[in-house]
Amino acid sequence: MMPGMLDGIKVVDFTNYIPGPFATLRLAELGAEIVKVEAPAGDPARNTGEGHVFTAHNRGKKSIVLDLKQKKGREIALGLIESADVVVESFRPGVMEKFGLDYESLSASNPGLVYCSITGYGNRGAMSELGSHDLNYMSISGALAQLKDREGRPVHPTNTFADYIGGLTASERILSALVSRFRTGKGSHHCISLADNLASMMANHVLIERETGYPNGVSVLNGTVVAYSLYETSDGRYISLAALEPKFWRNFCEAIGREDWIPAHLSKTEPGNPVFLELTNLFKRRSFKDWIRFGQQVDCCLAPVLEAGELSEFPYFKEKGFVFGRGQVKMHGDLKERAASSPPEKGSGTEPILREWLAASEQQISAWKRDGIIHLGGTKGEMSV
Repeated sequence: MMPGMLDGIKVVDFTNYIPGPFATLRLAELGAEIVKVEAPAGDPARNTGEGHVFTAHNRGKKSIVLDLKQKKGREIALGLIESADVVVESFRPGVMEKFGLDYESLSASNPGLVYCSITGYGNRGAMSELGSHDLNYMSISGALAQLKDREGRPVHPTNTFADYIGGLTASERILSALVSRFRTGKGSHHCISLADNLASMMANHVLIERETGYPNGVSVLNGTVVAYSLYETSDGRYISLAALEPKFWRNFCEAIGREDWIPAHLSKTEPGNPVFLELTNLFKRRSFKDWIRFGQQVDCCLAPVLEAGELSEFPYFKEKGFVFGRGQVKMHGDLKERAASSPPEKGSGTEPILREWLAASEQQISAWKRDGIIHLGGTKGEMSV
């Protein structure tokens, strides 16, 4: 196994669904040891999308099942945290405090602890205790209003952008906090808001609307000019042309033998624009594969609109091994793939974690199991993905 940049960093992960597991997966791929603490029922993602949501975000981790509603379960969790570098949690505000597992309670015994809370709307304010999901964060951030059909209706996205951007932000904050700890010796608490994170992606839109009244951000980037738009091919697929700079538009026009289009670079994608109509017809005369080849040969910012199942065989991703195993996706495409265990069976790491992290004896483990404090899982999850 290749050495990782985070080798030796121990993370106790109390998160479920996507944002937290995505954040800790990114850390795991960098070498961190992730112990996933699950309730007796397990991460709900194990039953979401036929279990695929769990499988996609939890490789390379160990699972321990603890009943935090029991005092002994909380004591075991405290023991794990005492030797940890990082804690990540995604409960509603106040839940970890009720368990005695909040940052203030933990930092006294582990002053170097980096603690990250992932929330929907932060840990204070009128909305902080409301339940919400990705679609709500997309809506309230203003991001969903930028995805509308021709009739002006918002389009329901098929990806959970707030979840993933929140996970990225959490991993960014954790890494920054670790750097700070190495410099100062002090840990810190960080509260991530999924709504805030997605709203931060609206920087252009908010400023431009305030200054000009235009609600859709940078106008040349929203499909209103011929050089930066989506076009249908002869077989009903789509190609993205993003020749925003004059040199790329010139390359495109020269390659198709239409130098007369060069002055129409930023002309509008409107029915009354003859260049737009001719360009639309041009793309419909060639197949999706033909335009892929064209985009590989001509430097004009042209790329295919790929479906999820096409990523593994598309040359750019294939040469990186970006999609591997049974549909696993790398988190860091520029790094060589590390050997990693498969997503763990619920509780499959309970005994080895207790022995390694707490030096627990067989008698202790047997007693905890008998009392329902811990739940031992299967032995799967040790094979390579």
